Amino acid sequence: MSKFVLLLIGLLFLTNPVLAYQVNIDAPDSLAVGKPLVVTGTTTFGVGTPIDVVLYFQLTTTREITRKIAYIQSDKTFKAVFDTTGLDPGTYKVEVPSPSNGESVTMQLVTLYDRTEEIELTSPINQSFTGKIYVAGKINGAENSGVQIEVIDPTGLVIFGPQYINTDNAAHFAADIVIPAPGTYEVSFTDVNGYLGSRTINALGQGGASFVTTTVATTTTAPKVISAHTSSSRDNPAYFVVETGTGPVTLYTTKSIDWVLEYVDETGTLHMQNDKGSSSAEKAEFQGRGKTVYVKVYPYKYAVSGDVFLYGENVKSVAVSKTIPAAFAATAPATPTEESPVMPVIGCIAVGIALLMFSKKSA
Repeated sequence: MSKFVLLLIGLLFLTNPVLAYQVNIDAPDSLAVGKPLVVTGTTTFGVGTPIDVVLYFQLTTTREITRKIAYIQSDKTFKAVFDTTGLDPGTYKVEVPSPSNGESVTMQLVTLYDRTEEIELTSPINQSFTGKIYVAGKINGAENSGVQIEVIDPTGLVIFGPQYINTDNAAHFAADIVIPAPGTYEVSFTDVNGYLGSRTINALGQGGASFVTTTVATTTTAPKVISAHTSSSRDNPAYFVVETGTGPVTLYTTKSIDWVLEYVDETGTLHMQNDKGSSSAEKAEFQGRGKTVYVKVYPYKYAVSGDVFLYGENVKSVAVSKTIPAAFAATAPATPTEESPVMPVIGCIAVGIALLMFSKKSA
């Protein structure tokens, strides 16, 4: 009887499947140089686990370009963003070199392409400031169609577009775009096949300078700072509602804890600031339009929690939101449901012990 029980216990352990962690990543097959390369993924690793995401250049040999550390979120997802500015066109590989089973997808090839040579800008790069900049040129292969133009001012604010401009039968286009002041403006181009690239145009002020200068003495006063505070953790982030003013806006957190600051700007775009440690405040700077910005602040590490202050310069108000703003509702963290892979083994051991005790009594 005892030999039979021991054999049964052995079979229980053999039939119990060996649990292996899974990692699956996703990235675009192709991307224009200069655009951010976003790598997303799902995994069965525990919440808060760090995962390396590596970008390689694939030629005759594989060469590592850079790597990012992504942390597993409560919904078992992760994300890493790579800056492709200045990279050569060609084939690249993104990979998560983590232990996983055969069903995982831990590597994907990405082709970076450069179409900037398809833009022929015929308007002057340097233009005298008249309240407008003249943008004209040719898009190779875009006869009788159009090109989408977007103009960004020196502060990073989009002041024109994205808007399609018609091209004629020779693929030429032209547009006068209103600008508020002298400076360097970035003009980006996109056609039906995707992003083409960008060019810069300098609107020169008096004396040929790209920015107007003056010798009139002015008195500078410190900007008024408004703040609000509440408690925050990874499971229960702090949410704030900020009513901005017009012009440059600065939002920043307290120090002592490594905070992550996310905000949804007045156009509905989500931004994340997480490049400081516990000794420095996370800071977000953008151009205010007198509308509402929603902010989310939480500690970088799962084991940390505490009170966080959000400070705002050139804002009308900063208030704690008692509910999750609709802007963040779609990405609100779910309750962690991390499972332990050792539980099935423990169950088998418990069954085995019980059967062994029963066999001894029977004997």
